[in-house]
Amino acid sequence: MENIYIYMLVALAFLAIADLVVGVSNDAVNFLNSAIGSKAVSFKTIIIVASLGVALGAMSSSGMMEVARKGIFNPGEFMFDEIMIIFMAVMITDILLLDFFNTLGLPTSTTVSIVFELLGASVCVAVLKIYSDDAQSLLDLGKYINNEKAIEIILGILLSVVVAFTVGALIQFISRLLLSFKFQDKPSIYGAIFSGVAVTSILYFILIKGVKNASFMSENIKGIVAGSPFEIIAISFLLFTLLSYLIIHYTKNNIYTIIIIIGTFALAVAFAGNDLVNFIGVPMAAYNGYLDWSGSGQLATEYSMSALAEAVEANNYLLLAAGLIMVLTLWFSSKAKAVVKTSVDLSRQDNVKERFEPNYLSRSIVRVSMLASEGFNNLLSPSSKAYIEKQFEKPMLIASKTEDLPAFDLVRAAVNLMVASVLISIATSMKLPLSTTYVTFMVAMGTSLADRAWGSESAVYRVAGVLNVIGGWFFTALSAFVAAAIMAVILFYGRGYALSGLLVLATMLLIKNYLSHRKNSKVQKEVDSLQKAESSSTQGVIVESASNIANVVKRGNKIYTSAINGLATQNHKLLKKNKKNIEKLSNEIDDLRDNIFYFIKNLEEPSVTASNFYINILGYLQDMAQSLDYISNVSYKHINNNHKKLKFSQIKELKEIDEVMEQLFNDTKTAFDNNSFEDIGLVLKEKNTILDMVTEKIQKQVERTRTEESSPKNTTLYFSLLLETKDLLKATMSLLEEYHDAHDSDVVPATLPVIDEEE
Repeated sequence: MENIYIYMLVALAFLAIADLVVGVSNDAVNFLNSAIGSKAVSFKTIIIVASLGVALGAMSSSGMMEVARKGIFNPGEFMFDEIMIIFMAVMITDILLLDFFNTLGLPTSTTVSIVFELLGASVCVAVLKIYSDDAQSLLDLGKYINNEKAIEIILGILLSVVVAFTVGALIQFISRLLLSFKFQDKPSIYGAIFSGVAVTSILYFILIKGVKNASFMSENIKGIVAGSPFEIIAISFLLFTLLSYLIIHYTKNNIYTIIIIIGTFALAVAFAGNDLVNFIGVPMAAYNGYLDWSGSGQLATEYSMSALAEAVEANNYLLLAAGLIMVLTLWFSSKAKAVVKTSVDLSRQDNVKERFEPNYLSRSIVRVSMLASEGFNNLLSPSSKAYIEKQFEKPMLIASKTEDLPAFDLVRAAVNLMVASVLISIATSMKLPLSTTYVTFMVAMGTSLADRAWGSESAVYRVAGVLNVIGGWFFTALSAFVAAAIMAVILFYGRGYALSGLLVLATMLLIKNYLSHRKNSKVQKEVDSLQKAESSSTQGVIVESASNIANVVKRGNKIYTSAINGLATQNHKLLKKNKKNIEKLSNEIDDLRDNIFYFIKNLEEPSVTASNFYINILGYLQDMAQSLDYISNVSYKHINNNHKKLKFSQIKELKEIDEVMEQLFNDTKTAFDNNSFEDIGLVLKEKNTILDMVTEKIQKQVERTRTEESSPKNTTLYFSLLLETKDLLKATMSLLEEYHDAHDSDVVPATLPVIDEEE
């Protein structure tokens, strides 16, 4: 019987390693986002600093391990075999749930997952125990669950959302009033004071509140730290303020970049110290329980796990090994290297394509907030309003490409890191497992609100995005509770057989998702994706946008052919995929149109005529996309509704048109691929021939309809395809004429100047 528990321990060890990899890949963005979003230093430097922080944080997380042993349930009420079932259910659920949410791209939190998994599994096993004992009722459930601590942890997690947002907004507002957006022009003392406060806060709460609990710290150092906190804070503030002033005044180094590096290190320490329990707390508790039970000589079904309620010193070697795995994951996991776009876009200072649609709640919140803001402004004096407006004036930034601009400036990045690391460290010192995802995200949202990044044109979208993310968090909690309870039931009744089956299932799902992610990573850089124009002259736009035209023509050719082939073979799957392809192309063209404002703003005065050309070609591209979208949709609708298939003569005529269209698109693509704009004239000569061919097919269908056609649906579909094909041809030819008339091979294309980026 003992062998099954050794089997469980081995399985828990492997699950812990997998959970570390999946969890760090999921959570790495929490402490990388600010540094990457501000583009303060190179990605390699950020990873090196974060790795050192993660290693130190892992060694200081000993106190948090108690959460897994006794933070949610009362271990003395469970027997050893029941505890092992709870721990196995939690770990299997955790790895599958995290991987599932990562695959769907939904926001999740490892802290919330582990807390609600422990709660779900322990409640389930407790209910099963009560159900099997006639002397107990569901009213006795309270003695199995550590209600007081569980409620404290859950409320702490929920409260952290409000506190993080509020504190982040308040600190950012004060920082901006002090430093403004032109912080580099401020006197050195301003930056020195900001740096002194930031570094002192980070040092005190990270290196003292967190590391003082580490098992490797000596009692003398712990005594000094605990006995004189105010003296340490005062001395640190004076020392770091003076040091910062000397750095700014004499070395001319950017003190804000240094703060961001320190902040990234600090948040990595806080993350590892707070979140390591999410990954290895349960396996370590299971290992401690096994050691205690194996030396007792009692049956696993009769041995109470009261020992887990006692304080146990964490094994430093296990902590070090876990920290090493976390560091290796940071370096080699492709997921960890990708910036999570959600939080960056929602806090971005400039306007981008919004990812979320506004809803009633987001509109109501924005409306109420605007009224409250107006009321607050009415309380301020005119001089106060003028001062605030001056401090919030944003400088105009220019880059060779709009995506080269940072999402936000160094001041906001520094505040994000400082506030998040301090809040997480306070919770860690109180042994409350806050969600680093929640805290870092909500701090970023609060600072972006205070920085007026949520303007009238973006507020409803970004508030909707925040509501979507928070909704995902609640869904995570519910899913974790229910899934862990289901796993516990399966293991409770299935024992060894169920365990083997669940482990095989988990392994298969992890391998499948890993292979799928690796495949997607290889094709992530899509050759056919459209690029925004950055040139400042008509000839520059012609040359720069040639690849866009080639891509649209190539993809349009494929979409048109797929629609005809799907109709001919009644291939429902092909037509459904075709709908997705044209939707993606239409969205990319819409993105280009949304960029017109910034394109025109970047134009030099003598080159304003380039905007007319750019607007015209985008209009023609949109016309082409609309025609392709209509052709794709009516074809899919016809097959999806199981209407009568087209006649052989109709399919034959459509294929004839498709062959001509394919030749037209191929010739056009070749001309734009090679920048041979003179060759466009040869393509334009075929315009009337192709249009006459389509007109002829329309006339034939009219004759068929009068004599032999018996299906109204077929007739409607066929006319729709031919008429929309004519519109597609006209839009394509108008586009070619625009290029043919505007191109001048004697003019050297002008482009925006390229600004060298710091590596």
